Amino acid sequence: MSGSQIALLGAVAGLTIFLGLPVGRLRAATPRLKAGLNAVAIGVLVFLLWDVLGHAWEPVDTALAEGDWGACTRGGLVLGAGLVVGLAGLVYYDRWAVRRRAPVRPPAGPGAATATELAPGVRTQAGRLALTIATGIGLHNFAEGLAIGNSAAHGEVSLAVLLVIGFGLHNATEGFGIVAPLAAAGERPSWGTLALLGLIGGGPTFLGTLLGQRVVDETLSIAFLGLAAGSILYVVIELLAVARRSAATKELTTWCILLGLLVGFATDAVVTAAGV
Repeated sequence: MSGSQIALLGAVAGLTIFLGLPVGRLRAATPRLKAGLNAVAIGVLVFLLWDVLGHAWEPVDTALAEGDWGACTRGGLVLGAGLVVGLAGLVYYDRWAVRRRAPVRPPAGPGAATATELAPGVRTQAGRLALTIATGIGLHNFAEGLAIGNSAAHGEVSLAVLLVIGFGLHNATEGFGIVAPLAAAGERPSWGTLALLGLIGGGPTFLGTLLGQRVVDETLSIAFLGLAAGSILYVVIELLAVARRSAATKELTTWCILLGLLVGFATDAVVTAAGV
């Protein structure tokens, strides 16, 4: 299989994220449905957090078992730095964005549109949270693309194809996780906003596949997985706050989080079968 065919399969694996995004266009969702969608997203993201950290820690654990203290220390420090930047970085960015945001102000004039004016679908708190989820998932998917590309670079084409299938199934559920904050807030994003969120979340799989075929670097993979884990943890914390403010019962929230967690495990079954 040629490099261009592997890259195309990587793109397909990432773009399946668009299958879950149309949920954000649901009309007249009831408060219980909104709360349920939010809780399912929490479950999916909790699984993603476990999955990402497991993949990031695996080479560090292997180096530790082999007594390679240099690789162990390097991988541990890179993972820790990625977690700090991914989690604390988003916390401080959110604080900076709140301070920077003015209550109401007229446009500054022709040609002076701000970034939020150019992306009306992410002006609100729910929209910004959806954008944060898409960014974190994008980092995660970049690492998945690296895995696909690295497998192909090592001549393991069958494994690369199996990873494409598994990641593609898994990414289909991630699209739902991205739009869950919008659905929970009763906001109906435009198709353009959904396309932007999908490209941010799914596009990096293709880029990672391209890079993974040319650069086989375990430390780089750990760094991106650490960034993804930190950002996903931040989003889980935010969504839990949304769940606490909702009118849903504890039973509904609990069962929907469990459902999301089980969905994450189910869609990851193909990847697990590949021994990844």
